[in-house]
Amino acid sequence: MTLTADQRDAVTELVTIAFARTAAALSGLAGNRVELTVPEVSTHPITELLPALGRYVRGDVATVHQVFGGPVAGDALLLLDVAGAAELVAQLLGAGDPPPVPLAASDREVLAEAGNILLNACLGMFGDLLQVRFTFAVPRLHLESLASMLESLVVGQDGLRHALLVGARFRVRSSDVTGCLVLVLGVTSLERFVQTVEQWADRSASGA
Repeated sequence: MTLTADQRDAVTELVTIAFARTAAALSGLAGNRVELTVPEVSTHPITELLPALGRYVRGDVATVHQVFGGPVAGDALLLLDVAGAAELVAQLLGAGDPPPVPLAASDREVLAEAGNILLNACLGMFGDLLQVRFTFAVPRLHLESLASMLESLVVGQDGLRHALLVGARFRVRSSDVTGCLVLVLGVTSLERFVQTVEQWADRSASGA
């Protein structure tokens, strides 16, 4: 499913509003202002996602993975390359230098908590704005290759799945960390999500 220009604009507007809440939530965790750039939004069949992800992450990645359900159901993932994940942990902890890779258990906990806050803030805002209710599983942190991560999303799944890819840059203090948020949805959930976003955009335009 390819988004039209109007659909992409509506989804981008929704994600930008959600990212404002996400940045506020991360700022509270970091004790410093966290800025998120205006996101770039695109959709891809999951089998063609690897090249698109290469714009934001490559090699081994740190992935915070959360399964969600409701009228729209799927997998939400925050992806950072391992070096970026270490940098984000350092910034969140106020440390001078990034921790060594592979990350220690305490650093992994910090990263998992940051991912949990980001995903819940973003999905929670989606739910509030779109007037739908999501249920959430406990998020899991994985450190693995990008190819392995993608394979895990395909194994055991029936039917064609699509990914809504949101690329963004995190800025904490003066440090930039590039990462992306990925929503992996079945065809029906993706169509329902886009339709709901269009309805939200129409309501917003009518109320302006």
